[in-house]
Amino acid sequence: MMPTLFYRPSIQLAFFLWCCWASCSKARHPAVTSKVSVISSRGSIRSLPFAAVRDLRGGSTAPAAKDENEGDDTSVSDITRHPDFAALQAYRMEQQILMQLRATYLSEALVKRGIPLPSVEKVATPDGAKPPEPIDWDCALSTKQDPKMCLFTFDTEPNTKVIGPAGASNEWISVRALNRLRRSDPTKVESMWHMKYAILDSWFGSESQYSVLQHVGLPGFLLNELLQGYRLHLSVGLALCFATILLMPILEYMANRIVVSGFLWSRWVSWHRFVHAALPLKLLLGQIAFKALSKVFVALVSVAKDVLVELESDILEQSIPLTVGVPDMIPPGKKVASEDIAAAVDELELAFDDEDADSEEEDSDLE
Repeated sequence: MMPTLFYRPSIQLAFFLWCCWASCSKARHPAVTSKVSVISSRGSIRSLPFAAVRDLRGGSTAPAAKDENEGDDTSVSDITRHPDFAALQAYRMEQQILMQLRATYLSEALVKRGIPLPSVEKVATPDGAKPPEPIDWDCALSTKQDPKMCLFTFDTEPNTKVIGPAGASNEWISVRALNRLRRSDPTKVESMWHMKYAILDSWFGSESQYSVLQHVGLPGFLLNELLQGYRLHLSVGLALCFATILLMPILEYMANRIVVSGFLWSRWVSWHRFVHAALPLKLLLGQIAFKALSKVFVALVSVAKDVLVELESDILEQSIPLTVGVPDMIPPGKKVASEDIAAAVDELELAFDDEDADSEEEDSDLE
């Protein structure tokens, strides 16, 4: 029941004036609703309660306490209707992207300094492709009677070993061609199998359980370590230094004979201008001579690498065991050369041909 005090004219007039003032204030500020959205100093959007007009019959005018984290449809709709909501959302997204870019640049710089962190190169994969997976290998012998197609040279030479992923019957490559390819251009090895298998890490990695290097012995291990990185360049350079030291008396004698020779001094008019030339010209001539010597050194390293790669290919050809089509007459675990294996296969085929001929003769005699 409404209190009797409310029926007094003065009280009714004051209440009427207060309602008119509230209506005018709401008309002047249409954006103000039951909850007002404001932007704090930290850039976040918050909703503040606004005192509503209570029931005419009375009641408490204190705003109801409400948790800020309590999600309701009204607060969400109020935030999205705020005039600065789109600009604030774009700003926060831009800051998030910039923070991710700064973190990426920082991780790349730390990786270059040797700190073990994930880098773009380690986590990058082709679009929509899976990273190459480790795979075991199978080794077979290509003969005239059973030729194997090579992914690199198409036709393999008779009596040569071919290797391929385990379980893949038509994805062979000769051992020699595979070793040459991984030494000349390692990036093309896994492309032969469409980047499905981690060939280099699985077959030639020192820590892989499928590594073929466990069959090559000490000579193959030393060759593999020598051909890694720039070790061959360093070895050739040291060999040249030792050879120069050993041949120093001979080289000194030849240099003395050339310096005091009449052939050199008879052409003084041709080369004396370079002796008295300015320092920049001498530096330029020294640079040209250094480039020429560098080309000679690179050619020498290339020749040495070709010889060592062929030697390594021979060791791999002889040491990798056969896993597909192994002849029965070869004892298991015995290392034999490819020529011996081919001869054994030919003997088996001849024996089978003789048995077929004998059976045909017996059938003809019975008839």
